[in-house]
Amino acid sequence: MDDAVRAVDSAAAAVVHALADRAESLAVVESLTGGLLAAAIVDIAGVSSVFRGGLVAYATELKSSLVGVPADLLAARGAVDPDVAVALAEGGRVRCGADWCLATTGVAGPEPQDGQPVGLVFVAAAGPSGTVVRRLELAGNRLQIRIEAVTGALRLLADRLHAEAAGSPAGRTG
Repeated sequence: MDDAVRAVDSAAAAVVHALADRAESLAVVESLTGGLLAAAIVDIAGVSSVFRGGLVAYATELKSSLVGVPADLLAARGAVDPDVAVALAEGGRVRCGADWCLATTGVAGPEPQDGQPVGLVFVAAAGPSGTVVRRLELAGNRLQIRIEAVTGALRLLADRLHAEAAGSPAGRTG
């Protein structure tokens, strides 16, 4: 577990410092991670220049009412879906007034949800040049899955920031 915590800390620091260098802001919308992503981010010194805040929309109806995920999308596909992750990130970006927003949705367990297996997670990063989403298939207990989802979300944004700095076009990833 110590390695997982170090990975979260390292990924969070990389994102916070990269955003600070760019003078850009960050928000989060969390479902299965339940605040762990925001907590990892605010653990980094200097984060106040970057972090706007976030929303924990754990209940499915809050994803629609608080974040703006289309209710028909949630009804048709459930909360664990790549398009729901995209809508969470884009809705959070608008609602929090941030340059970037990270979103997490998935199944931490111990039981499957809406026909989706334990460990299936989608993370999304919405930013000025569009939104990307990544599917993660994680193993472990509930806490391990949540921690790995946080790391996955942070790494997605770090990859995105690195690609933009290198001049790669933004796009949707799998």
